[in-house]
Amino acid sequence: MPIEFTPWPEAFAHRYRDKGYWRGEPLTEILQRAFRRSPDALALICGDRHITYAELGANSSRLASSLMRRGICSGDTALVQLPNIAEFYIVFFALLKMGVGPVNALFNHDRLEMTAYAGQIQPTLLIASAEHHLFADDDYVKRLQSFAPTLRVVAIHGRTEYAEELESLWEGDSGCAADELRPSAPDQVAFFQLSGGSTDVPKLIPRTHDDYYYSVRRSAEICRLTPETRYLCALPAAHNFPLSSPGALGIFHAGGTVIMAQNASADHCFDLIRRHKANFAAIVPTIASLWLDAVAGDSFEAPNLDVMQVGGARLSETVARRLVAVFGCRLQQVFGMAEGLVNYTGLDDDSDRIFTTQGRPMSSDDELKVVDANGEEASPGDVGELLTRGPYTIRGYYRCPDYNARAFDNDGFYRTGDLVEMTVDGYLRVVGRKKDQINRGGEKISAEEIENLLLQHDAVLHAALISMPDSLMGEKSCAYIVTSDSALRPIALRRHLRSQGIAEFKLPDRFEFLDQMPLTALGKVDKRTLRSDIQAKLNV
Repeated sequence: MPIEFTPWPEAFAHRYRDKGYWRGEPLTEILQRAFRRSPDALALICGDRHITYAELGANSSRLASSLMRRGICSGDTALVQLPNIAEFYIVFFALLKMGVGPVNALFNHDRLEMTAYAGQIQPTLLIASAEHHLFADDDYVKRLQSFAPTLRVVAIHGRTEYAEELESLWEGDSGCAADELRPSAPDQVAFFQLSGGSTDVPKLIPRTHDDYYYSVRRSAEICRLTPETRYLCALPAAHNFPLSSPGALGIFHAGGTVIMAQNASADHCFDLIRRHKANFAAIVPTIASLWLDAVAGDSFEAPNLDVMQVGGARLSETVARRLVAVFGCRLQQVFGMAEGLVNYTGLDDDSDRIFTTQGRPMSSDDELKVVDANGEEASPGDVGELLTRGPYTIRGYYRCPDYNARAFDNDGFYRTGDLVEMTVDGYLRVVGRKKDQINRGGEKISAEEIENLLLQHDAVLHAALISMPDSLMGEKSCAYIVTSDSALRPIALRRHLRSQGIAEFKLPDRFEFLDQMPLTALGKVDKRTLRSDIQAKLNV
């Protein structure tokens, strides 16, 4: 049985097919296309391993065959958790070839997230890594099977005593005939992405072959990928940004090479860029700042890149300009979401657009609305919540009818929760998150606005503004700061903010200084941890 999802209304589906967005091709065509063109071309570099497209195709087919012989079949679901290693893509394509829909958990996800995913999809297959503490022994797997009784096949990357070793599944299989491998239908679910929520367990996003393949193709076109593109995968491979915007799938579509980074640190990534001649990298603003810090501290010499993409959060203009100057690259800002919509600045855009906006929608059929608190469309330049629908933006989360009723309006527009302003020529500037607003006695403060102003202080390396409870005002604001000057004091930061001409109520009520910011798996500032920290301090 196909995996359930909320389909696009037939009139929209018909239009997207007529315009060639949806071609009726499975995502496995990405790999087959590269193989037909140049089977011996290099697909992946992972540590000392160099894997060609022929090898990637053969290994994924043998793994699919092996899993099929163990009873895994089309319409089943899988829970996958692997670090940034080549096996992630071997598994991904194997499951696509079988018509099995995986949830690809981030490697930093732990018991809470993994248990929630398994509860939602009831997987028949678990693929994980012995490097993760959950799978060092079979204790957690037994717990998983107790409430997900459908789970019958477990394969672990790395040697364990309780499960089959992942690599043995394709190394010991002779494969099967191509016609035995049947991906799910192109208009059906290929796999699940994870929502970017920061306050609870991410919701599951069903992505179809048709919609996701269009997103990959269009992204590869905008980013001008070629077989000579060498892409550094420094962010978690499972995340939507490094998977499809244009990400590894875009690189495979173009016949280029993906270089796997075990982490996003400057010393590791700079070495990979130089050693393997990477010319394209995608990172988030926090990582961009850390790379700049490493160069500024004379610890490392900046490597050269052709293109550096920065996405996942708004990039400050100051940092954007420094990146271009230090790395000698073209900068491309990316603003997207796992639910669909992706915006890019163009590689040939003028500097003002590149440094001060987060791009514009990549499809002419991306429909956008920016609405005020009353749901009325805002004028160009006014801040409002972004709503969107289009040929690769979902119409509903997996099995979340009550939440979907709030997350989508009556016309099928997805309420992104992002606060943006749109320029007259259709470019977006991200102001912050609707839920990231602080309501200080009725006055609304955008956290990202204050963070960007704080970052303009010469001694501020990282800044995060959060709400803290207050008996009188309801909420007050607290700014967490990482600084290069141990003598920096709150009075100097308030003076700096006042010099920017902001209203008094926007000044942080409290400052806390850290040696480093807590980060999420993707390298974003972990505001949930910061809120717990300030709550603990207030309760002392």
